Amino acid sequence: MTNQSKVDFSGVRWGSVGWTNVCTLYLRAYESRSQQPILGDTAAADAVDRIEYDFARLHKAVRPWGNQFLVALRAKQLDTWAADFLRRNPDAVVLHLGCGLDSRAFRLDVPSGMQWFDIDVPEVVALRRQLFAERPGYTTIGSSVADPGWLDQVPADGPALIIAEGLLMYLRDNEIRDLLQRLTDRFGTGELLADLVSPWAPRFSNSPLLAKAATAGITKFGSHDGHELVEWIPRLQLVESTAFLDPAKIPLTPQRLIFRAFCAIPAVRNYDRLYRFRF
Repeated sequence: MTNQSKVDFSGVRWGSVGWTNVCTLYLRAYESRSQQPILGDTAAADAVDRIEYDFARLHKAVRPWGNQFLVALRAKQLDTWAADFLRRNPDAVVLHLGCGLDSRAFRLDVPSGMQWFDIDVPEVVALRRQLFAERPGYTTIGSSVADPGWLDQVPADGPALIIAEGLLMYLRDNEIRDLLQRLTDRFGTGELLADLVSPWAPRFSNSPLLAKAATAGITKFGSHDGHELVEWIPRLQLVESTAFLDPAKIPLTPQRLIFRAFCAIPAVRNYDRLYRFRF
């Protein structure tokens, strides 16, 4: 369910956290309008249609010609895993950590009566509430995921599906460990769906090349294979892992060929991998 009135996002500062979320929302909306959509996020398209913003300028910055597929393919695989879990656990509690302006709660076929919580920093949740209305079973929480207090608002009487898309790489090792410990201590059973970038990503983020860029130092954690999470939290068991970018799934030939060439380089192919853990 979405709010239907027009919303003015002109106050969203270029380069801010809110702005990055508007960018990914725009990319999902753009991809939904293609002739052969991968994700088909019509809720994102509806939201973008109601936002008043300088999308002409944003379009040039996000380069949707290729980047739409980076966003759509990652989200699609996580959606597939999430849908499988929800089919098997219709009584689950869903925690979408660092949800941004993602419409996953409306994109998936969520069983009636399920409790879904979207969590992000207050600045982002304030934008989100202008686009997506709360309803019975769907709640937004404005908080840093690293703050332990928000978890008190979440019931622990069912299995948990925890989704951390585009999040853990921006947290420090101890923040990830503490967050996952709190979550696995609270719930008896569940799954964690997350993506992790390569260990060279934090090094590049802190390189002199990005010293004056808005993204300098933003990436703090990387992993080759996700083993750190299992070592920190013994209850976690890795179920499966895959590269988020599969060029064969891109329907447009020019983009498919370009990404296939890029993915022939192992460092590029494994830069961002998707993980499914069980606990």
